[in-house]
Amino acid sequence: MDRRDLRAALGAAGVADGCYRIEGVHEPAPTPPDFLFLRQTPDGVWETGAYERGRYGVIARHPDEAAACAHLLRLLV
Repeated sequence: MDRRDLRAALGAAGVADGCYRIEGVHEPAPTPPDFLFLRQTPDGVWETGAYERGRYGVIARHPDEAAACAHLLRLLV
């Protein structure tokens, strides 16, 4: 699963758009006050986490996009 597949799966599951941000695929505007996220770091590691009160908190780091997508899907569905 890649980020686009994840976006489609979350939509099919009825997860509200403001509950998550997927870097480069789904970036709600204006930015919600809190949400779960998936992003890639400059060194190529994928992170999943929570944005709350203006701060990003990493929950887990993943070796590849597929693992990160699977984790965010589990957190949201």
